[in-house]
Amino acid sequence: MTPIIPSLTATVASLRQRLSGCARDERGVSAVEFALLLPLMVTLYLGGVEVSQGLTIDRKVTLVARTVADLAAQATSISNADMTNILNASTAVLLPYSITGAKVTVSQVTIDANGNATVTWSDSKNGTARATGSTVVLPTALNIPSSSLIWSEVSYEYKPVIGYVITGTMNLTDQIYMRPRLSDSVNRVS
Repeated sequence: MTPIIPSLTATVASLRQRLSGCARDERGVSAVEFALLLPLMVTLYLGGVEVSQGLTIDRKVTLVARTVADLAAQATSISNADMTNILNASTAVLLPYSITGAKVTVSQVTIDANGNATVTWSDSKNGTARATGSTVVLPTALNIPSSSLIWSEVSYEYKPVIGYVITGTMNLTDQIYMRPRLSDSVNRVS
């Protein structure tokens, strides 16, 4: 029996030595720290990608509103073919993003001598044009009697790829008013 006890004592001593060696061993600390930080780093990276893409699309929405209003304001009259070209310009401005999520509306607002603003004509791509004769509330600085404005409105339904569960679909919108450049108003012809 005595030979078993020294063997057991040697095994316990060897086990203690190995455990104390493991306690002093720092080789795996970096791997553990990396494993703990990896989800946070991936979340920050993907969040940064989503935010930058959202900001890019929001900027594109602003550019579409400005482009459509600018093109319409440069004409003295706009035919159906001209309006199709103006609204199709929004597709080029939104590239590489799809136009299917965008609603683009361009209208002319006429302000009478009493300062009442109404829609003279309106056209839309992927949306609903404003009703002719409908009343519009304009910013005070733009409500100049006996004048007209070109009004461009754009909305874009942005669905984040990764953060969709958190935010859902976000509706990015912008609008701009411009005065006609070559005449007092822009005639809309069929």
